[in-house]
Amino acid sequence: MKVNHFIPAYPRPFSSIIISLGLLAVFITFASWVLLSYPIGTAVRNYFYGIDYMEESNTPIYRGNANSSGFQHDGKGDKKSNLSPFVGNETALEFRSDEKRILAINGKKHPKLVAESSSEEHSESPDNIHNADLSNSSFSGSKENNAGCDLYNGHWFHDLSAPLYTNNTCPILTQMQNCQGNGRPDKDYENWRWEPSQCKLPRFNASQFLELMSGKTLAFIGDSVARNQMESLLCILWQVESPKNRGNRRMQRWFFKSKSVMIVRIWSSWLVHQTSKPFNDVPEGIVKLHLDIPDGNFMQYISSFDVIVLSSGHWFAKQSVYLLNNEIVGAQLWSLPNHTLAKINNVEAFGISVEMILTAMVTNTSYTGLTIVRSYSPDHYEGGAWNTGGSCTGKVKPASPGELVENGFTKIMHEKQVTGFSNAIKKQTNRSKLKLMDITEAFSYRHDGHPGPYRSPDPNKVTKRGPNGRPPPQDCLHWCMPGPVDAWNEFVLEIIRREYEGSFHG
Repeated sequence: MKVNHFIPAYPRPFSSIIISLGLLAVFITFASWVLLSYPIGTAVRNYFYGIDYMEESNTPIYRGNANSSGFQHDGKGDKKSNLSPFVGNETALEFRSDEKRILAINGKKHPKLVAESSSEEHSESPDNIHNADLSNSSFSGSKENNAGCDLYNGHWFHDLSAPLYTNNTCPILTQMQNCQGNGRPDKDYENWRWEPSQCKLPRFNASQFLELMSGKTLAFIGDSVARNQMESLLCILWQVESPKNRGNRRMQRWFFKSKSVMIVRIWSSWLVHQTSKPFNDVPEGIVKLHLDIPDGNFMQYISSFDVIVLSSGHWFAKQSVYLLNNEIVGAQLWSLPNHTLAKINNVEAFGISVEMILTAMVTNTSYTGLTIVRSYSPDHYEGGAWNTGGSCTGKVKPASPGELVENGFTKIMHEKQVTGFSNAIKKQTNRSKLKLMDITEAFSYRHDGHPGPYRSPDPNKVTKRGPNGRPPPQDCLHWCMPGPVDAWNEFVLEIIRREYEGSFHG
């Protein structure tokens, strides 16, 4: 006889179910406490922005349009002020951190500097609203703070972390901007970074840039300052990948194969159509600028560019004749023919050109890219112009508000550019985006960032003033590399991130 070993299954006792539900409730409560105490947001931000973001987040936050404070590391872990006394309600704060010192600046207004250990609410001033509208920004440097942060209202702080590259790790540096290679004895100018007052500007992450720009083309169009910025970007990207040179006579082109990213530069001195052919009584050889016609040398390509960074302004100080509707309306460093009255000067010509060029871009039906207008880059020739004894020798740290001497020409050129930008936006008809990268005021304080007399590796070059007190020839317009100009590309990356992260590949 077979024995049936099958044991029937009966329902689990009700008490066991109650115990299981209780344990599940305890687990959920404990997990919720862990997530609230140790949020994962920091880890996610670290993934996107790199370890430098994490390091910066541990330092105090300095809010508002602060006054100037400058500090010098004495090598013993303490910091002492190295700035002259300030006037009025300006405040100097001493920070105990051994890693950073801060020079808080903003030319619009100077309320006191506040060191905070916790977040605060910020009222939006009319100046901030104006700047936010101009840049058309709606996101901050971090994803939590997205209330329209103005990237260009902030301060320079001292950061002892190494620069993003060195003159020895970038093979394409223009020699005149290779300040260390040309013998400049100081290098602290490499260690000041820009920080907006109400958000973070992450340190440039080359891998993130290439990922965001995957399959895209970024073009720098303009003068030698545009070249300065393009070389800075290439130097930074070169630290993660060596690009292929695919340039020709018309444009420089560097291709990063890993993400199919192309970096382009097109030379255009004024961004408008120019000719040296004779016109009326103006002989051949004198440049004639048609202020109502954009430069076709770059306009023919814009539909193939995803991001364009424009740079112009400085060539309007050079000799040229201005035309509107094929009529001579003004000139710079040239006497107009008899019975020809000047209707505009070089500053007004610049303003007209900005509005015309940007209008042409925002009404071009085949262009859908992002145009970043880098505002007028300040020079720092003191005591004269570039060819009349102007000098920036001996500047080794950013200027404080008390030291800064306002440059009237820079100010009015910037005003004309902003006005032209604002007028062009009102005429937009296409799907492109137009942003103002307003660096002028912040970089007015960086008189320490130029090559000065260190323009060549010539060991016999003159770097000191002569017996008559006249300074040697020097460059106080372009920027040392590495140096302040690298911050421009941090702005560019942040603008691109705000515009396209999550949608560039969507």
